[in-house]
Amino acid sequence: MKFRPFVLLTMALASLSGFPVNAAQTQSHDPETGTTTWQTRVHGVTLLLTQIPPDPARAFYFNRGFPLQAVERYATACVFMTVLRNDAAPGELSFRLDDWRVQSEGRTQPPTSVEAWMEQWQALGLTEAAQIAFRWAQFPPEQEYAVGEWNQGMLTTGLPPGSRFDLIARWTVAGKTFEGTLENVVCAR
Repeated sequence: MKFRPFVLLTMALASLSGFPVNAAQTQSHDPETGTTTWQTRVHGVTLLLTQIPPDPARAFYFNRGFPLQAVERYATACVFMTVLRNDAAPGELSFRLDDWRVQSEGRTQPPTSVEAWMEQWQALGLTEAAQIAFRWAQFPPEQEYAVGEWNQGMLTTGLPPGSRFDLIARWTVAGKTFEGTLENVVCAR
């Protein structure tokens, strides 16, 4: 995405004046990995989603002791590396994934919860070590970040490979609710 100089100047002046700046969504493609990243910056917060194609997801969990059935179930659930950063929000950022929404083909749902995955892994009899490895790799279900803090982890939408969706992420800062939207995100194939 190419910005014109007057747009950058306007954004810079707005940020200095204390007005919230809602930068447009950007998208970048990594030719080496073939993955795409979607990013938005809203109210001092940065949100990024990067595709994790099924094959790398399969390899990641197979090498952590997951049986093939579990590996396949997760790898084809539309997996993303997710980053949420409190770059310059006016206070501590707090979020719950249950408040986020995935919108696709007229349906709205939250991302697949870590708890829902853990129930599946327990029902399949995954080892404790595999379950711990899984939990630690996931984007946290809820968290608080002071300015300068951030986290990353895997997030699934539960949509099939190739699906398109919008992600609406919500968080609070100083008692006010904000949201960032990533539009037309594509699940890796």
